Parts: sequence; structure tokens; C-alpha cells
Amino acid sequence: MGLFSGQLANVVEWEEYRDDMIFWKWTNKEIKKGSKLVIRPGQDAIFLYNGKIEGIFKDEGEFDIESQIIPFLSTLKGFKFGFNSGMRAEVLFVNTKEFNVRWGTKNPISIPTQSLPGGMPVRSFGNFVFKVNDYISLIDKVAGVKQMYVVDDIKERVIAVLDQLLMKWISKEGKDMFNLQANAYDIANGIKQDLDMQISKLGIEITDFNIESFSYPEEIAKMQSKAASQSMVGDMNKYTQMAMADNLGSGKGSNIAGDMMNIQMGMAIGQQMMNNMNMGNNQAASNGSVKSSGGAIPKFCPNCGTPTNGANFCGNCGNKLS
Repeated sequence: MGLFSGQLANVVEWEEYRDDMIFWKWTNKEIKKGSKLVIRPGQDAIFLYNGKIEGIFKDEGEFDIESQIIPFLSTLKGFKFGFNSGMRAEVLFVNTKEFNVRWGTKNPISIPTQSLPGGMPVRSFGNFVFKVNDYISLIDKVAGVKQMYVVDDIKERVIAVLDQLLMKWISKEGKDMFNLQANAYDIANGIKQDLDMQISKLGIEITDFNIESFSYPEEIAKMQSKAASQSMVGDMNKYTQMAMADNLGSGKGSNIAGDMMNIQMGMAIGQQMMNNMNMGNNQAASNGSVKSSGGAIPKFCPNCGTPTNGANFCGNCGNKLS
């Protein structure tokens, strides 16, 4: 019974698949006669014997190891399964997809600058993309001593050198410390090249590196806002247009619109008051003119007909003439 049970075929496959796993090693098992190899989409299978690559298989599907795999192995191509003997080999399953990883500086990094003696403290975040591209280096540096390798292992290595690379490429060629975002592409491209050079030793290629944003201390951000505001004051029309655009974009258009309406109403009321004052003055002047013309002394007394000779009272009857 023991001999018979030892002859049970097995399936060589990635048993612990995870999206964040770069490779997983099938090991410490004896491959029996009739065993199958299963390769799923996005996987490559590498047969290892005594730590050396025997064969790399990239086609997905299910394969009979004795008839479809062993004939293509380097030193094991003539291996024959006996009644109670199996082939003891390791199979390394590699995830062939690209991994997209987010990164961010844990603490501010102080970039040397002449305007600030202590340096400019800057934070940054973004993402990088990598994939496995060299199986020999991967096995030599990592897979030879590890059962599996995950994304966090690569991320840890990247973060360990990222601060130095950021400092190097931000400081290079006198980048504007207060407008780093304008140079983000050049900085990211320089970091990608240096990072790829270091990580490639592990059989990993950095295919992309991006900087999404730089952030400054609150005091620096306030200074930038103040400088921008002062430059705006010289052009109130531009300031008003930008303020309206900002408020509309943030869903606060009703406030700025209300403020503008109040200003316009105040101006209209002031104009109306001025108009009313002018009309009042004109009317007063007109009334004075009418009154003076209506109170002119007649040439003859309307009561008795005696000539008035410009007097205020009639010399004959005493009637008031004005």
C-alpha cells in the first residue's frame, strides 16, 4: 500500500496565487509519473534542478510532464520514471504582469537652497510600475533563497533610496524650489533611470515612474498664496474674474454672484440719490424763479388803479403790492 500510494501523480501548479505576488516556488515535492503541469494566463513556469534553470515554459495550459516537459529540459531530458522513483525538482511560477505601486515620502526631505539656510522641506507622492524581465538575475539574487516574493518587498527597496534620488534630481540644474511641479516630468524621468539601474540587479525593470504632486510646509504655502494675491491686486478685473471662476468651480458661485449683485445695487442706489439731489436743486431753483416773477410790483394798483411808481404799498389806498 505504501509503494502504491507513493506513485500517486500530482499537479504542479501555483497553489497560493495572489495579485501582489511576483513569484511563488513549488518545491519540496517529488514529481511522480503521470503528473501534470498547469500554467495559467499571466504566468511563466521555470523548472529548476540543483538551483539551475532546466527549462522555461510560457504557454498557458495543462501539460503532461513526462511527455511534454521533460524532453525539453536541459540535463533531465533523458529522465525515466521508475516504479517507485520520482523527479525531485523545483518549479518557479513567475507573475508576468506589470505591477502598479503607489509611493509617498514618509517625512519631509530638506532640499538645499540658498534662500532657506535649513533647506526646503518637501513632501511628494506618486506611483511607479515594474515587471520581471530577467529570470537569471531573479533566481540568482532572490528566488534562490526565497519561497515567494511580493510587491511590498520591491516597494520597500524603492522607498529606501527614493529620498536620496528625489534630493539629487530636485537639486540638479538649479530647479525652482517654489515651482517644482513644473519640473515634475524631468525629475521623475531622472529618478526612473537611476531606480531602474539599481532594481535591475534583482531581475526587475522599472517601466514607469511618476510624480503626481509636491507639497510644501503650511508657512511656505501661505507665502505663495500671499504673493499670488498681491500680484492680482494690480488688476481688479482679473481678480474678480478669477474669483468668480474659482467659486463657480467649487460650487460657491451663489456667494460671489450675491456679492457682485450687492455692489451693483449699492452703486445704483448711490447714483439714484445723486440724481434725486440734482432734481431737487433744479426744482428749488425753478420755484424761486417762479416766485420772484409772480411777486413783481405792478405799475398800477389793482385796487384803485393809482400808479405805484415801484412802491410796495399803494400811496392812495394802502394796498400791499408785492
